[in-house]
Amino acid sequence: MVRWEPDSRGRLAQAAMELYSEQGFEKTTVAEIAERAGLTERTFFRHFADKREVLFSGSAEFQELLVGSVARAPDSLAPIDAAAEGALAAAAMLQQRAEFARQRAKIIAANPELQERELIKFASLSTALADTLRARGVTEPAASLTAEVAMAVFRTAFERWIDANDGSDFPQLIRQSLDDLAALTTGR
Repeated sequence: MVRWEPDSRGRLAQAAMELYSEQGFEKTTVAEIAERAGLTERTFFRHFADKREVLFSGSAEFQELLVGSVARAPDSLAPIDAAAEGALAAAAMLQQRAEFARQRAKIIAANPELQERELIKFASLSTALADTLRARGVTEPAASLTAEVAMAVFRTAFERWIDANDGSDFPQLIRQSLDDLAALTTGR
């Protein structure tokens, strides 16, 4: 086993994603991931609590980006427009990591346990977004409704982006989904 090489976490994540794609999440073991990365299982567990965490370890940073963008949005914005600022920032970040995002989505789609974990993540994001909107002075039920709508717009645009796999601009798909929503609510 190679020791003390730089970016152990990145190497482990890359090895895990390769193995999940090749043989499936369920069939991949931590031992195989560590071996592929040229590291030990002990090193794996220094970086990840379990093999699911390879797919979900960036959730806290993602949430901070989303809610931080909403918190910093101009006070003059309507709640849905402030929430859109967060969705656009998150989309821009994922756009930069398109290959990983697409690979991750495919792995999650193939496993019910991971799908459940992803739904829990989105519920947590919605709650955090609603909390941020309330901190901006948005009252209930508007804060919760806006957060749920914003997350639905994000998920819809994300699915379109993943399915297209053609270099589409994810933030633009967010804008298009918001326009579609506005057309539905105004009858345009």
